[in-house]
Formats: sequence, C-alpha cells, structure tokens
Amino acid sequence: MRYHVVHIKTRFAEDWQRDIFEQQLFDAGFDTLDGEDAYIPSSEWESHRNEIETLCASTEGVEITGAEACPDENWNAAWEAEHPIQELPMGIRIIPHCAFGAGHHETTSMMIDALMKADLRGKNVFDHGTGTGVLAIFAKRMGAARVVAIDIDEKSVANATENARLNGEEITVLQGEAPLIPEKGQTDHYDLIVANIHRNILLAHMQQYAAHLANGGELWLSGFYETDCKALQAAAEEQGLHLIAKHEANEWRMMQLRKEIS
Repeated sequence: MRYHVVHIKTRFAEDWQRDIFEQQLFDAGFDTLDGEDAYIPSSEWESHRNEIETLCASTEGVEITGAEACPDENWNAAWEAEHPIQELPMGIRIIPHCAFGAGHHETTSMMIDALMKADLRGKNVFDHGTGTGVLAIFAKRMGAARVVAIDIDEKSVANATENARLNGEEITVLQGEAPLIPEKGQTDHYDLIVANIHRNILLAHMQQYAAHLANGGELWLSGFYETDCKALQAAAEEQGLHLIAKHEANEWRMMQLRKEIS
C-alpha cells in the first residue's frame, strides 16, 4: 500500500486539545502519527486532501508545512524501531506497529480497567475495531472462553494476530467491514461486545450490537466525548440497551450498557 506523509506542526496549550485533534486525524484516515509526521494511505490523501487541509486550517495552533509520497523503502520498519514493545498490566505485552491501541490512550485504558474488574470466565467476547488486539487479549487473559476480534484494516488484523501469539492467548481475528461475522459452527451471540471506535461508527452499528448480544449481555463503548453521550445513549435505548455505568478520563468517555433479559 502506498503512503503519503503529511508534516503537521502543532502548538497546543493543553494535552486534551492535542488528543482531540489527533483523534480527528485518525477519523480522517491517518493511521500513524510520529511527532510532526502523520502517515495516511495515498488513496485516502488523494480523496480527502481538501477536507484534511480545511480541518488543519480551521484548528488553532495547527499548520501543514508539507506533504509528499513516501519512498518505496519500508518506512514502517523505521517507525517500529522507535516504538518498542509496550508493557501493560497482567504481563501483557503489545507490539503496536501502526495500529491504534498500544494500551495507554485514555479510551483504551478505561476499557482495560473495566476488563480487569470483570468476571469473564466462560464468556463469549467480541471486539469490534480491534487495532492491536489489546482488548481482545485482555478479555482472554481474564478468562473468556472465546474471543473474536475484527478490524477493517489488514495491518491491524496481522498486528492483532501477532500480539495474541506473543502473549500466548488464542483469539480469532477476522478482517471485514461488518462488525459481527459469526464463525462457522459457532454462536453469533456474545456475552460482551467491546468497541473503541469513533461515535459515528458506534451509532451506525448499534442495532447490530444489540442483535448479537445475548440476553443479559453487555456492550462497552469508548472513543468519544461527553457531547456524544446523549446521542449514543438514546440510540442504545432504542435497541433495548440500558446504561449501567459511565467512566471518564480527561475529555474522553466510556459507557457500559446492558441488554435486559426478556
């Protein structure tokens, strides 16, 4: 896959402002941020260049200073050399490569904290937008009987598979656009579904989340702000999912919802 590197100079007064802007870049199609260099598939840059330039121009303290196609050399290998294995609780180690989810961002850490407090023994768990596979791996480490993870990006699928092997945990990693793809001969209902993605994706798939939750199962959502909570909760309530807890870390929020037993 061809990539472009966009050089973006930023000056933010607060860390939360940087977090919001970086999330906007991920939403726009970037998959790696390294200092002032942001990497995006060339097809995404060519399709959305005007929108990205408008986003940067309209954000105070942000300036694009240049952009060019990456050389054919393995730029990803150079990036990985500067980003060693991430050491996380319970002895879990993550090689982040270019996939989002090394485990330290607030949206991920809230999910990890919740997983470490949950009794997942014998449960079926689904991880939508797995990235590095970190949440799926934690779920398996916490005793889940079966963990299925999916991501649209082939690099993330490979990265999650590698990290599962690194940690000695057996998870099924699938590639695709649909959030839930049941394995042949397996149930397509889950006791827990976790999704740490942009709020628009969460809203678009709320009906499918509910349909694939077992009675009494829980849906955990992260990757959004306080201003998104009302719309997400309303969409969940329409599908019979009721809020049982909400967590916050700086500007980021996480919601835990339950499908009541009918």
